[in-house]
Amino acid sequence: MKILKNILESVKPHFQKGGKLEKMYPAYDAFETFLFVPDHTTHIGSHIRDAIDLKRTMAFVVLSLLPCIIFGLWNIGDQYHLAVGKEANFFQNFIFGFWKFLPLLIVSYGVGLTIEFAFAVYRGHQVNEGYLVSGMLIPLIMPVDVPLWMLAISVIFAVIIGKEVFGGTGMNILNPALTARAFLFFAYPSYMSGDKVWVHGALTDGYSGETILGVLAANNTSWDSLLWNSYDAIMGFVPGSIGETSFIAILLGALFLIYTGVGSWRIILSTFLGGYITALLFNLWGMNVLMNTPAHVHLLIGGFAFGAVFMATDPVTASQTNKGKIIYGLLVGFFAIVIRVFNPAYPEGMMLAILLMNVFAPLIDHYVVGTNIKKRLKRIKS
Repeated sequence: MKILKNILESVKPHFQKGGKLEKMYPAYDAFETFLFVPDHTTHIGSHIRDAIDLKRTMAFVVLSLLPCIIFGLWNIGDQYHLAVGKEANFFQNFIFGFWKFLPLLIVSYGVGLTIEFAFAVYRGHQVNEGYLVSGMLIPLIMPVDVPLWMLAISVIFAVIIGKEVFGGTGMNILNPALTARAFLFFAYPSYMSGDKVWVHGALTDGYSGETILGVLAANNTSWDSLLWNSYDAIMGFVPGSIGETSFIAILLGALFLIYTGVGSWRIILSTFLGGYITALLFNLWGMNVLMNTPAHVHLLIGGFAFGAVFMATDPVTASQTNKGKIIYGLLVGFFAIVIRVFNPAYPEGMMLAILLMNVFAPLIDHYVVGTNIKKRLKRIKS
């Protein structure tokens, strides 16, 4: 690492003011601060001094995704070998999944960071760190066989329209990763839904690559009649987006985020609570298959858990106040189940629920703060 540090120090004068590559300093700064703890110091108006900067916070989120990534790679291979009728061990499944996932990851980071660097150089500011997480989340919430050019277009849309037009990291109102998925979902629906997009090799005769939600949304069977059970849903032995299938892996990530203080336990817990209560109420009504599906199952299938832990907790697009986080989470869980139950065309539900609440998050905080001010004023008068 000392050799690398020396190399960076030797070329640094070329990027500093007066150097030949002065305009490219934001790009140099991004590499330097990513590899080493920055030596930046505050000069005015500093209220909080902390050794953990935004890059380290984003790195914690990426670390929390490792269980989902590792299991997802194995599941890609396992689902494929099941589809083609071949037996494979853990290593063979993992390696197969790795080579299917790697191109998605390269395109996501390559395209996204290129745009981030271009905006940073053009505006003359530091490269925003937020895409360190978004670049990993985007391929994890995509089908394994999504065409790379489609993925590239969705990343371009998410970074430019969903983020940079608002001013970059910290200013966007919508979660960038979900913006990418939403773009693909509505622009190329045949590549984001159906029975054949979730499993590589699902075009094999006699094999269906449909997901649990897809089957239930078709309203022609019940949860008890499915080939899968709660154990499969908890462990993640089911078709689906790369990183969303294993509840156990997601739970490990959630515990890490809560332990490090990076993720809000209020949002995570209230989202699960809102979804569970809503599904429980629909169980009493029971007009279709999804209404009759056990409440706890709704929390295990689809992208509900992944969205609650890694998407709804985005500190930029979620509510900022403590009470607001609880309200925000409850409504995310509520709308996710409502969309699943009443709109079979969008059986996932979680994506649209989070994006909807991203828009209303500032309004929730506005009324929470306003209510708190009124209570304080009443105490002063009394």
